[in-house]
Amino acid sequence: MKFDIDLDKCVGAGVCAIAAPEVFDQNDSDGIIVVLDPHPSPDQEAAVRDAAVRCPAAVIKLTEQ
Repeated sequence: MKFDIDLDKCVGAGVCAIAAPEVFDQNDSDGIIVVLDPHPSPDQEAAVRDAAVRCPAAVIKLTEQ
């Protein structure tokens, strides 16, 4: 799995950091998404998919490989 982030659309809701805390976090100053692990392990893929589905701004775009 590969993912891309559209930072310009991020609203800082934090759903990504809750759904996949090993992969995503939030910037302390504005809440914008921060990628902790750009290459998630197979056991993290379900959490990344969940984060993408739950994101209210549809910031996370998944590409299955």
